[in-house]
Amino acid sequence: MSDRNLDNIWNVEVRFDEDDVHTRATARVQFGDGESLTAVGDAYRNPRDDSQPMVGEEIAAARAVIALGSELLQVAAKRIEQATHQPVHLGR
Repeated sequence: MSDRNLDNIWNVEVRFDEDDVHTRATARVQFGDGESLTAVGDAYRNPRDDSQPMVGEEIAAARAVIALGSELLQVAAKRIEQATHQPVHLGR
């Protein structure tokens, strides 16, 4: 069973929204068929620490991409369960 062309290209985009102590990254994967999934990740700076915006972006982006990967695993598990009618538990 295949409902997607596996030869296509998926694009992932990460956008940031930040202030002095908080960075939020929004990661979005756009599938070749036009569908997409979105996930977010957050990073908070301790007010006593020096401001290093790149570090906050890296942490927030990593968390968003990890969350996006988890979403993709859930979608895949649901597709397998629909095909097999058996419970599926996909690990990392």
